[in-house]
Amino acid sequence: GHRISFISTPRNIHRLPKTPPHLAPSFTFVEIPLPKIQGLPENAESTMDVGPEDQGLLKKAYDGMEDDVARFLRNSCADAVIYDFSGFWVSSIAMDLGVPRFFFCIFPSWFMDSCGTTGDLIDELKDRKSPEDFMSPPKWVTFGTKVAYKYYEAKLIVGVGEKNASGFSDAYRAGIAISQSDAVIIRHCHEFETEWFNLLADLYQKEIIPLGQLPPHFQETENPSSDNWVSIKEWLDTKTKGSVLYIALGSEATPNQDQLTELAHGLELSQLPFLWAFRKPATSTVKLPDGFEKKTEGRGMVWKGWVPQLNILGH
Repeated sequence: GHRISFISTPRNIHRLPKTPPHLAPSFTFVEIPLPKIQGLPENAESTMDVGPEDQGLLKKAYDGMEDDVARFLRNSCADAVIYDFSGFWVSSIAMDLGVPRFFFCIFPSWFMDSCGTTGDLIDELKDRKSPEDFMSPPKWVTFGTKVAYKYYEAKLIVGVGEKNASGFSDAYRAGIAISQSDAVIIRHCHEFETEWFNLLADLYQKEIIPLGQLPPHFQETENPSSDNWVSIKEWLDTKTKGSVLYIALGSEATPNQDQLTELAHGLELSQLPFLWAFRKPATSTVKLPDGFEKKTEGRGMVWKGWVPQLNILGH
């Protein structure tokens, strides 16, 4: 019985899965163009379109949607609004309109717990500015745990508290968005990390609503006669069972050139058979090292188009 208005940019809305017919009448998709920002690649509207170096610019462009979103909310008679950390300004708009606000957290409880209270987030993780600060559980985690970041992970986490090209840090965005919410909806189930879940409610002093794990809607496996699968299967059939490394970084993990070169170098040195699903954002300029495919020919396969992942994993 609910009516949902889903706000996003045109390109993002167009690449959403088709709404099931019985649900379609409940949905209105609201397209708001992403403002053009100098330095942001053309047609980049999502983190899957850019590398890590451009994500600050993407958030800056997203912030430029604030007036249009405010105009829509003023005219929509909304009963509630759900938003995430990037659009932290949505909470302020909704507060002015007296609309209940729900922060949607895409991260697990333990990740948010490691960042502390909303005040810690707004203060950009306070005095925790070095990787070593994140390599052991923080003092407010009083139950026994070995959950902590490794050094290479901690180096990335430090960046959460650093201002980017948008003028704000991700920590600040999340802190404001959570502090101004009525409750937090988290992509999580209570049974999976109970202590972390309860700690989050204590840190935020808010109701935490578990949404579950949002399992993907599994597609059918690739048609056995399709050109994609026939070529890959013929190659896999020549390899010993359990011997092939499968490398697929997904749509969000976009390595820079140094990282990509190191990964290729490691695969070359490993002397192991591998199948690399090598897809990159259209705006990315990273490339495989010169001669890599020639050196690994026969032992390795670099597949640059869409891959039938379920078929590969099932082989």
